[in-house]
Order: sequence, then C-alpha cells, then structure tokens
Amino acid sequence: MKFSVTIRKEGAPNVTSVIEAPSRFAVYDQVQREGGVVVGISEANGGFHLPAWLNYSIGTGVKRTEIIRMAKNLSAMLTAGLSIARALSVIERQSSNKHLRAIIVGLSESVRKGSSFHESLEKYPQVFPKIFIAMVRAGEESGSLSDSLTVVGLQMERSEELVRKIRGAMIYPAIVITAVLVVGILMLIYVVPTLTSTFTSLGVQVPLATRIIVAISDFMVAHVTLVLVALIALIVGSIAFVRSRRGSAIVLAVALRVPVIGELVRETYAARASRTLSSLLAAGVPVLDALSITKDVVRAETFSRVVGEAEEHVRKGEPLSLSFSEHTNLYPILMSEMLSVGEETGKVADMLKQTAEFYEEDVAQKTKDLSTVIEPILMLIIGTFVGIFAVSMIAPIYQLSSAI
Repeated sequence: MKFSVTIRKEGAPNVTSVIEAPSRFAVYDQVQREGGVVVGISEANGGFHLPAWLNYSIGTGVKRTEIIRMAKNLSAMLTAGLSIARALSVIERQSSNKHLRAIIVGLSESVRKGSSFHESLEKYPQVFPKIFIAMVRAGEESGSLSDSLTVVGLQMERSEELVRKIRGAMIYPAIVITAVLVVGILMLIYVVPTLTSTFTSLGVQVPLATRIIVAISDFMVAHVTLVLVALIALIVGSIAFVRSRRGSAIVLAVALRVPVIGELVRETYAARASRTLSSLLAAGVPVLDALSITKDVVRAETFSRVVGEAEEHVRKGEPLSLSFSEHTNLYPILMSEMLSVGEETGKVADMLKQTAEFYEEDVAQKTKDLSTVIEPILMLIIGTFVGIFAVSMIAPIYQLSSAI
C-alpha cells in the first residue's frame, strides 16, 4: 500500500512524501527510525488527512478477545514445533480483521529482521498490554514461550470474563431505566398537555402534585430543543466525567461505601491484582517488575496505590503482604493472609492463583445474585413513580366526574 505522509523533523519544515508500506503502523515505525514524526497520513490515492494525534485516539481496531485468541493459537503452534515467524504467518492468513493482519505483518517483518518477539510487540503498546509483553519476554528468556502465551491468554480471558459478567448484570437495569425515561419524556410532551387543556377548559382545581407535573410538561413543550440538547449534554458529560481520572475516583469512592456494591468492587480488584501478579511471578518475571505491571493493570488509582506501596516495601526488603495487610479496607484480608502463607512456604504464585480463583467465583455468584435483587427493586422504584404520576393526573379526572 502507498501512503501520503506529512513528516516533521526538528529544525526543518514539514515534508509530504509517498511511502510504500504494508500498513500505517509500518509507516510510523519507518518514520520514527529516520528521526521524524508523522503529522498527517492518508492513503496515496486520496482521502482525508488525519493528524497523527487523531489517528492514535480513534483506537486500534483490535478487540481484546482477538489478542486472547492470538495468544492461544500462537501457543498451540509453537508447542507443535512451528517457528514464531511461521506461526505469525498462519495467524495473519486466519484473521479476518484487517487491522490485526497489518499488525501481524509488522511483527513478522520485525522478527525476520532479527528482533525478539517481545521487542516486536513493544512497537504496538496500544494493542498489546504490558502484561502480554512481559510474559512473552519472560517466556523467551526462560525458553518456555508457548507456556507463557498459554498463561497470559488464560489470564486475559479470565479478566475479560469477569468484566463481561459485571457488565451483563448492569445491562438489564440500564435498559429498563432508559426505557422509563424515554416513555416519561414522551408522556410529558404529548400526553400531559392534552389532559392539561381539558382541566383548564373545565376550570378544575388540580392538586399540587398535578400542578408540578403540568409545569414540567409546559416547560418541556415550550423548549423541546433545549431539553433534548440538555439531555444529550448530560449523557455525554456523565460519560466523560466517569471516564476522567477525578470522576472515576469519585464514582469508585461512592461505590465502595454502598453495602453490597462496595464488597463486589473490592473483590473484583482483588481478583484482578491476584491473577495478574500470579501469572507474572509464575512466568519468572522479577517481583518488582511484576508489581509495576500489576499496578498498571489494576488502573484504579485507589487500588493501584496499594500495589505501588507493596513495590516500595519489597524494594526495602520488607514482605510483599505488608502493604495489603495495611489496607484491608480495600483488599480483603484473605488476600494478605494468602500472600503471607505464600511467602512462608515459597509458593506466592500458587497462593495468589488460588486467591484469584476464589474471588472470581465469588464475584460471579454475587453478580448473579445482584441481578436477581435489582429486578424487584427496579420494579418497586418504577411502580412508585408510575403511581405518583397516575394519581396526580387521574385525581382531577375523578374530581371532574364527581362535579358532573
């Protein structure tokens, strides 16, 4: 493929040239090796030029499940005796995702030129997480790459499954709440004004609750565009707030104080930290490196800070379990106890694996139970609002019937 690339080099004006490469990733790699920075890139046959920062922000086009499948397939082929270059070639032909195929082409080229597999993976940090790269590196250094790929594939699969179950439990209430809001807005805009005109024409004295609903309805009818824009802004703003560093920290702090949800959150992060640390240690990754990677995988600052403290404790020669035992309000006490036992017996990775499996199963069961509990609570809340609305709008009709 040919790409029209705008390149910036220090002390020189921007230059636009045509580069032939198998993918955009290969173009970025080539330009960086030559000491330049890609400012804009598009296919040479025309099209819209995107700035480099926008190209990165729109995502990689590769799903986490595809990376998991790639790890498992690579492991199977390496176990069968195929070379890494040939195994990558097979995966390239099997994949239906053009983005993943382009990345694999880049990996194959890098490996054929003499780079190690983990060095090749490091060129695509947005696609391959740090734990994947670290496990591959440990596997190459120990001569057990296929085993490391199996372990990291399993680790990522379990983590993805845990997230999928939690999201699945939230889908039902999200759909119900959205449907109720849409129906409520439509009734306020189309149904209530009809009843209001009837009450006004007949001079019926309506109760306070009815007057409040009528006032909201009148405002929404008079400012439909404003209401829709405000609603969209609220949704977009809420999503942006939750995804921001400060917003996610606030949401997490609130969630930790909710009785059932708080325990579920703590166990979820304990499972993620235990599974990641166990996989890395079992693969032979040094403890300090494993803790550093686990801190990145955990992500949430409240919980990753504890892992960072554990890293400092280990650097000073103190037990790994010390930091977790000091923060039992975040990580359940079982985790620090299992770590302590693992340190005493020399089986930290095994103890962490058992901890991860326990909490993964517990979170899955509690998520299922939570789904069962949420349904009647939702019905109760919805029924309350529907009852208030119905009584507020029907009471004047009964008054009108009595007067007649």
